[in-house]
Amino acid sequence: MNWSDLGAAFALYLVFEGIMPFLNPQGMKKTMALFTQIADRHLRVAGLASMLIGATLLYFVRHHA
Repeated sequence: MNWSDLGAAFALYLVFEGIMPFLNPQGMKKTMALFTQIADRHLRVAGLASMLIGATLLYFVRHHA
């Protein structure tokens, strides 16, 4: 991996993060309000699962493509 890959990944992350607020800002606000009602433990588990899935996907994309 080189720095241009990291930059491309970050740029793509920003594109995906911007889709929902751009298309449906009211829905995004409602969704964010719901996050305050979720227990910290559940958010941590969801975050860990997301990181593990992302790392696994990255591994397979890099080593089997």
